[in-house]
Amino acid sequence: MSDAEMIENRTFDEIEVGDVASVSRTLSQRDIALFALVSGDVNPAHLDADYAAGDMFRRVIAHGMWGGGLISAVLGTELPGPGTIYLNQSLRFVRPVGIGDTITAEVKVVEKRADKGIVLLDCRCTNQDGQDVIIGQAEVKAPREKVRRPRIALPDIRLSDHDNYHRLIAAAASDRPIATAVAHPCSPAALTAAIEAAEALLIEPLLVGPEAKIRKAAAEAGKDISAYRIIPADHSHDAAAKAVALIQAGEARLLMKGSLHTDELMGAVVARATGLRTERRISHAYLMDVPGHPRPLIITDAAINIAPTLEEKADIIRNAIDLAHVIEIEEPRVAILSAVETVNPAMQSTLDAAALCKMADRGQITGGLLDGPLAFDNAISEAAAKEKGIVSPVAGKAEILVVPDIEAGNMLAKQLTFLGGADAAGVVLGARVPIILTSRADSLRTRLASCAVAVLLARAATKAAPGVAAGAAA
Repeated sequence: MSDAEMIENRTFDEIEVGDVASVSRTLSQRDIALFALVSGDVNPAHLDADYAAGDMFRRVIAHGMWGGGLISAVLGTELPGPGTIYLNQSLRFVRPVGIGDTITAEVKVVEKRADKGIVLLDCRCTNQDGQDVIIGQAEVKAPREKVRRPRIALPDIRLSDHDNYHRLIAAAASDRPIATAVAHPCSPAALTAAIEAAEALLIEPLLVGPEAKIRKAAAEAGKDISAYRIIPADHSHDAAAKAVALIQAGEARLLMKGSLHTDELMGAVVARATGLRTERRISHAYLMDVPGHPRPLIITDAAINIAPTLEEKADIIRNAIDLAHVIEIEEPRVAILSAVETVNPAMQSTLDAAALCKMADRGQITGGLLDGPLAFDNAISEAAAKEKGIVSPVAGKAEILVVPDIEAGNMLAKQLTFLGGADAAGVVLGARVPIILTSRADSLRTRLASCAVAVLLARAATKAAPGVAAGAAA
């Protein structure tokens, strides 16, 4: 092994007064989260950007003990190194450390005590501007025996920080929130989702449902709804119909599911005479934020189309590409999923994938790069695609995953959510307006992200067709 792959100490006899060692590291939000995880220190001055700097994405003040940890790393790995016993330290934190700061921790031997093998070291941490952030002294017992061994690889720890969702919500928030018909918000969870989205400056909720039930839900949730308009309805089916009617009348530009079944809401949406149909097939998409994955994933369709035909899959892809454009993916890579990556006449999903790719070649599907059939691993992992010899601009880099049917989509989304720690913001596309689907199990972050996606879609539709109801087909 090379010297860089080995770790070696300096014994007491090898150490001389004046010896110096150092390490440097740049502080990230991940470092702060890991420190909180290990220490239990959830001081908002370290973790809450709103508390520390007034802006979620501005500089965050970090705990000085992170810098103290760097000093410990120098002592334990460099000078004296493996076998060192930490006896005492006195550190003074003279300047805060913020995200993006590069800190250099240096230790210098100032005294040796031969009788007990003790070494005193001056400790200093400086930032990228050469300013002191920590100064002090450490007392250690240096090893007597030589140690040289391979460095131990650090464990791969995944943190579900969901920065993509935070940025999405921040981009959608506005002092002009979008009027949103909320169908039957008659449970504390459904009502809370709508009110929290309003408090985040995303939507202006119009609460449609039995007034007594809405007020009861508000009381149970501890939410003040005095500022919001209530449109009375007799029951959940009536609430769905009246919510859709608000869209038809131009009083609302988004539709949001409350505490009614999805099929009740969609029944009102697809009603031929009074619904919100367009020439485009209606489909569902999850915008997924998967910890550790470098890009967002759009999974479609996991909630609306049970066993879509080839023609319906083409519209599902068009809807997903439109969503990708709204979240600023200019030319999304679309992977059409199957169990294999070759065309098999016995597997309809592979035949559909091949046909859809040819449709894209002929200009029938535009705005994205399509490839398929691709197995899931080949769609998201460049290493897996390379191992199988797949040469494609999509393989390993997909941003849109098109599943063969609702069962595959539902299972894939829930596996990523419950095993991979992903968040899934749900939205229905292809209707005259975006439709927000939330679940009682969703976190606040997911509920807000679902609303944020719909808000961005509505704004994009208004820009594309001024004077036309947001989300309407051109």
